[in-house]
Parts: sequence; structure tokens; C-alpha cells
Amino acid sequence: MMDNVFGLYNYWVVIFLMMTGFYIVISQRNLIKKVIGLNIFQTSVFLLYITIGKVEGGTAPIVSEGFNVYTNPLPSVLILTAIVVGVATTSVALALIVRIREAYETIEEDEILAQEKLT
Repeated sequence: MMDNVFGLYNYWVVIFLMMTGFYIVISQRNLIKKVIGLNIFQTSVFLLYITIGKVEGGTAPIVSEGFNVYTNPLPSVLILTAIVVGVATTSVALALIVRIREAYETIEEDEILAQEKLT
């Protein structure tokens, strides 16, 4: 039983990172901290897909003699695309935070909402 639980340590890491990122997003009022939480959450999804894509005893999908089991390359390709999208999304989010800071003189969500309520 314990070997089975510890044998799935990749999934435990994914769950820990996912819940940590989710907690940061919902608990923090600082916009930059929220972006960091989203990046942690995103990293957990990357690890999940990489873990799912690994085949025990599999090799790269290059046909050669002596290999019968191959790892599916699709999850890796999807993760490369997701990393590029994640970097772009993070850069847009940080650019928006800079503009919000210029407009409201703060990046704290509560203070921004209070300023909006006054106007």
C-alpha cells in the first residue's frame, strides 16, 4: 500500500503545486503575487502532462532496432506550446499591472476597488 502511495510522488507534487498556486491566487490581494500564483498553478499542469506522457521503459519515438516501446511525443509538444503561451500571458499580465500602477498608484486589489468606489 505505501509503495503505491510513494510510487505516485509525481502526482503528489502536482497536487501540492496546484493547490499552492490556487491558494495564492485566491488569498493574495497583490496583483503580482496573483500572477506568481497563476504561474505556479500552470507549472503543476505542465508537470501533470509530462507525467502522463511518460511510458515506463519507453524511448524516444525514433524507430530503431531493439526498441518496441515508445513514448508519445504529443504531451511534450503540447507543453512546449503551453510554455510559450504562458510566458506571453505572464508578460501581458505584468504589462497590465504596470498600467494599473500608473493609473491607481497601487497594485493592491482592495485599494483599487476602494478608489473605484469613490469615483
